[in-house]
Amino acid sequence: MIVERLNRPLLIIFLAQSLLVAVVAQAPIVEKIDPPSWWAGMTINPVRVLVKGGNLAGAKVSADEKGLKISNVSISANGHYLFADVHVRKNKKPGKFSLRFDTTLGSTIAPFEIKNRIPREGRFRGFTPDDVIYFVIPDRFADGDTSNNDPAKSKGLYDRKFGRHYHGGDLEGLIGKLDYLKSLGVTAIWTTPFYDNNDKPDYKEMYEGLPFTTGYHGYGAVDMYGVDEHLGDESKLREFVEKAQAKGFKVIQDQVVNHTGPYHVWAADPPTPTWWNGTLEKHPNNNWQKWTAMNPRASRQTQARNIDGWFIDILPDFNQNDPEVEKYLIQHTVWWVENYGFDAIRMDTLPHVPRPFWEKWMTALKAEFPNVNVLGELYDGNPALLAYYQGGRRGHDGVDTKLDTLYDFGLFYAIRNAFAKGQEIRQVHQIFAHDWLYPNPSVLTTFLGVHDMERFMNEPGATTAGLKLAQTLIMTSRGTPLLYYGDEIAMPGGGDPDNRRDFPGGFAGDERNAFAASGRSEIENDVWNNLAKLGRLRRELAPLRIGKSLDLYDEPQQYAYARYIDDQAVIVVFNNDTKPAEIEFDVSELKQIPASALLSDRLGGIGDLKVNGGEVIVEIPARTAGIFAVK
Repeated sequence: MIVERLNRPLLIIFLAQSLLVAVVAQAPIVEKIDPPSWWAGMTINPVRVLVKGGNLAGAKVSADEKGLKISNVSISANGHYLFADVHVRKNKKPGKFSLRFDTTLGSTIAPFEIKNRIPREGRFRGFTPDDVIYFVIPDRFADGDTSNNDPAKSKGLYDRKFGRHYHGGDLEGLIGKLDYLKSLGVTAIWTTPFYDNNDKPDYKEMYEGLPFTTGYHGYGAVDMYGVDEHLGDESKLREFVEKAQAKGFKVIQDQVVNHTGPYHVWAADPPTPTWWNGTLEKHPNNNWQKWTAMNPRASRQTQARNIDGWFIDILPDFNQNDPEVEKYLIQHTVWWVENYGFDAIRMDTLPHVPRPFWEKWMTALKAEFPNVNVLGELYDGNPALLAYYQGGRRGHDGVDTKLDTLYDFGLFYAIRNAFAKGQEIRQVHQIFAHDWLYPNPSVLTTFLGVHDMERFMNEPGATTAGLKLAQTLIMTSRGTPLLYYGDEIAMPGGGDPDNRRDFPGGFAGDERNAFAASGRSEIENDVWNNLAKLGRLRRELAPLRIGKSLDLYDEPQQYAYARYIDDQAVIVVFNNDTKPAEIEFDVSELKQIPASALLSDRLGGIGDLKVNGGEVIVEIPARTAGIFAVK
C-alpha cells in the first residue's frame, strides 16, 4: 500500500488532509438565498427564505444576531434546498448579518441583510386615468451604455441583425430619454421585466432563420431576484426609478408569477416535488382556453390545461397551490416593490394562474402598499371574461381576485377593426355598451397594441389618418390610455419580433434620430404632434380624464360622446368614413353646456360650433375627429 511507503509524519499529514477534504466536500453549501434581504416592520413577518445549495440535509439554521429568529425549517430530499422562516424583530436595526447552517459534517454562513425602508414620498402611488402610460421594451429603445451590450457573463447574445437577440438598449438609455417622454405627455412608464434571463443561447425556443433565441424581452427569468446584466444592475435600476419619479413619472414594474424560463435551475431540480405543474419531462401543454375559468359547468379537468399547461410547451409552469410556491411568489412581489419603490405592477399571463391565488396575492400586496395597483394581462376580447377577473365582486367560484384593472382587449379589437381596417366605428360603441359588466370600467387600460401582436400600421388598409383617430379615441374616452413605443411615429411592424423594432436614433450608427423632430418624416411629425396635442388636451380638460361618459350620436361610421363633470363638459366627435359627413345631435341633457353656447374645436380639424336650442350640427371631413369645449 502507498501508506506503508510513507514515514509517520507524512502519513499523519496525508490522513489529516484527506479528512479535511472529505469534511469540506460534505459541509453545507449555500449558493443563493431568496429573498436576499428584508425589512423590519413589514406586514410579512416572518419572511420565508429559500436557500439553494448542497449538502443541506439535516442542517440546523441559526442567526448570528439578536432580533433575528429562525424556525419552521424544511429541507428537500436531495439536500439542494432549504426553507426557513426568518422572524425580524419590529425594531431591528438595519445591517448586514449572517445565517449559519450546521450539519454533523460541517458548517457555513451566508449573508442576509435587513435594509432601511425607502422614503414613501413620491413612491407607491399607483396609476389612475389621470395618467398616460408609455410601454417600452428597454432593449429596443435606446442604448445608453455600450459596455453592457456583450457582457462577459453572457457573451455572444448581442447582434442587431437578429430580431430575437439582444440589441443593446438598456436602463441608461431609458434614463436619457425621460425628457422625450415628458414632451409627449407621458406620465407613467411600463417596461418589460428586469429579471435576469439566460446567459447562453436558447435552443429550446427556435424559429426558422435564426441561429438561436435569447431572453432580451425579460420573460424567461433564471433569477427571480436578479437584474439582467444587459440592462444594467441593481444600482442602475434604482437610479432609473428615482430619476423617473423625480421628473413626475410613475414607474410600473412588469412581473411574472405564472412561469420562469426553461433554463432556470429549478426546471430540472425543483425545490419541492410539487413546485411545477408537471415536470420537465412530462407536463401539460397550455391550450389557451381562458374562458373555462368563468364556465360554471367546467370541471377541474376542463380547466386544467389552461391553468397548468406550460407556455409553448417550454416555460415551466408554477403550481401556486403548493404553499411554498405561493409564499415565494407573494414575497417576491413585495420585495421588488419595496426594494425599488415601484408605483404599480403589470402582471403577465393573468388567466393561466388559479384565481384563488390572485385573491391571496392582492391581499398581501395591498396590506403593505395600499395605493400600489395592478394592471392584469388577459389576452381576450370577451368583455364578460375580462369583467370576471376584475376585482370588486365574487365570481361563481367564490373568488374576488381583488385585481385593480385589466387591459381593455375588447375595445382593442374594435379599435383595430374600425380605425385600421376601415370597418364600422359602431363596433366601438357596441363594446362600450358592455361597461355594465365591469365592477369599475372607468379604470380599464385602453390601447392600440403592445408587443404581442402586429402593430396598428401593419393592419391591411391602415393609414396614419386612422391611427390618429384611434389615438384620439383612447386619449378622450374612459380608462387610462397606454401608448406602445414607436406608435407615436406610426412605426410599422408585423408579427413578433418585427413588432419590436429598434426605435430609430436610439442606437449608435442609426441613419436618423426620430427622438427629434428634425429626424422624423413629415408624416411621422404629423402623427407625433397630434398625439402630443392630445396629451396636452387631456391634461387641460379634466372631463377627458375623470368625467362620466354619455353617448350622443351613434351611426355606422360616425360617433359622438360627451365626457362631463359637475361644471364642465367636453364633446368628442368622429367621422370614420372616407367621405365628409354632417351629423346632428342633442346636447340638452348636458347642463354644463348652455343652450346657445359656442363650442371651440380644441383639436383644430373642424372649427367652432354653435349650439342652437340644445342642438348641434357638425360637418366633419373624412377620417377626422374633433374635441369641443365651451369657448
